[in-house]
Amino acid sequence: MPIEMNGRHAMHTIERLIPTTRDRVWQLWTTPEGISSWWAPEGFRTDVEQLELHAGGELVYTMTAVAPEQIAFMEQYGMPLATQSRKVFTEVAGPDRLAYRSLIDFVPDHEPYEQLTEIDLVEAEGGTRIVMHMEPLHDDVWTERLIAGRTNELDNLAHLVEQ
Repeated sequence: MPIEMNGRHAMHTIERLIPTTRDRVWQLWTTPEGISSWWAPEGFRTDVEQLELHAGGELVYTMTAVAPEQIAFMEQYGMPLATQSRKVFTEVAGPDRLAYRSLIDFVPDHEPYEQLTEIDLVEAEGGTRIVMHMEPLHDDVWTERLIAGRTNELDNLAHLVEQ
């Protein structure tokens, strides 16, 4: 996993070529319908409650376990079936660049904090190259979970546009 420096923070980077236009990727990333169609992992649903697409604007959504296996897993570990998440956009420069701070308020025994993600969409042969830079979370285990989650999101996006 490449690591870059952004100010004082090491940034982890994921790159993916998505076989569709940059405008289509932008639309899927910046509309309630688009976000709901690919953000959730298998067995979960994403419902967008608020989307203010400008610097300082918020994205608020709820992710809900809907498949029996995921519901059973969440219940087994005493986790809620639905969790609300918040992001505040720091940059909206469509269709090229999007950046947001996610509120990390779900880590047991850890004070809430914010984490920055920056996304560049670059027209490339064969589609759109997505370059996602992410600040690490508070430790390596949670950072790996973040990277796995964002990788899953990009897998979902690629699968959606290939249908």
